[in-house]
Amino acid sequence: MSEQTNTAENETVPDAERSGLNNPKGAARGLAAAGLMLEGLALLMGIVPMKILLPDPGLAMWALGVLAVVCFVLTGLSGKKWVWPVGMGVQVVLVALWPVHAALGISGLVFALVWGYCWHVRNLLYKAPRREELPARR
Repeated sequence: MSEQTNTAENETVPDAERSGLNNPKGAARGLAAAGLMLEGLALLMGIVPMKILLPDPGLAMWALGVLAVVCFVLTGLSGKKWVWPVGMGVQVVLVALWPVHAALGISGLVFALVWGYCWHVRNLLYKAPRREELPARR
């Protein structure tokens, strides 16, 4: 069985254990960073509607601002393993804001589904492909 050296991590991995990408961890990092950055921007854009819709928007505005900052910080730390469960924790907090306004809870559910899908893709990236899925070598 041939082996290839992954220059990004300087480790030798047998071909059968590779995901098919040159750097699957980098792809997962990029996916996490993109998802968190987009969520942070969406949360920031939600501050103005909460100010218009709610009679006392203080809690919603502070919560959205803090969660957006958390998303941006997690974007910078997307290479850490603990970012994935903490990212899901952000979604749980957003869903918990449902009593403040239903739009916050609904956006929390939407982002939880997106983050869950990203987590699923990350797990697929880390998993080795089956032999019959590998491209034929000529």
